[in-house]
Amino acid sequence: MKKITIAIDGFSSTGKSTLAKQLAKHLGYVYVDTGAMYRAVAFFAMENGYITTEIFNKETLINNLSNIKLHFEFNSALGFAEMYLNNVNVEKEIRTLEVSNFVSRVAEVSEVRAKLVEQQQEMGNNKGIVMDGRDIGTVVFPDAELKIFMTASSETRAQRRFDELEAKGDSVSYEEVLKNVQERDYIDTHREDSPLVTAQDAIEIDNSYLTREEQFKVVLELIEEVTKTL
Repeated sequence: MKKITIAIDGFSSTGKSTLAKQLAKHLGYVYVDTGAMYRAVAFFAMENGYITTEIFNKETLINNLSNIKLHFEFNSALGFAEMYLNNVNVEKEIRTLEVSNFVSRVAEVSEVRAKLVEQQQEMGNNKGIVMDGRDIGTVVFPDAELKIFMTASSETRAQRRFDELEAKGDSVSYEEVLKNVQERDYIDTHREDSPLVTAQDAIEIDNSYLTREEQFKVVLELIEEVTKTL
């Protein structure tokens, strides 16, 4: 089967990364979680005091982008690649609600997007890649053979995220998570640089009432259809 580029876009907490990991493992493809890259930059900004609930010093962050080195390392025990920031594993640190509250604001910065998009495009030079994010099918890989746009109601997504955080032992309320989901939706869809939109040739999947297995089966069938035409 000829290798292709699979671009998965969509709103936060729609299970993009879960689906992408499933597909990559099944197909033997490279998986890239672009959300983790933006979360790592947001975490860097937080750790250095560039962004707090009161301030966001964009210029300082921009001036220090050269000090941010990102890479993924595959963890065979977990079955997926983890995010490293300046050679330190930050996979756990970047998944907190606090980082979630800042990541969309950091991702609005054009210089941040330019830096990360360039890295992402390099990763996909040889095809055989599954990448998920907000602008994969529209900006990073506009020529991807398969583009998927994932959506679900904000309440459904907030419940999923709340359950995930609670399972990790994080002390959060459903209301906090719902507010975060709705705020991120607004910022992601209204930013000037690469807003979250559905690519014209993307296939939209509302997974509000789909199980992971059902969703996986639907997308595998789409991949088979695409590869038959190549």
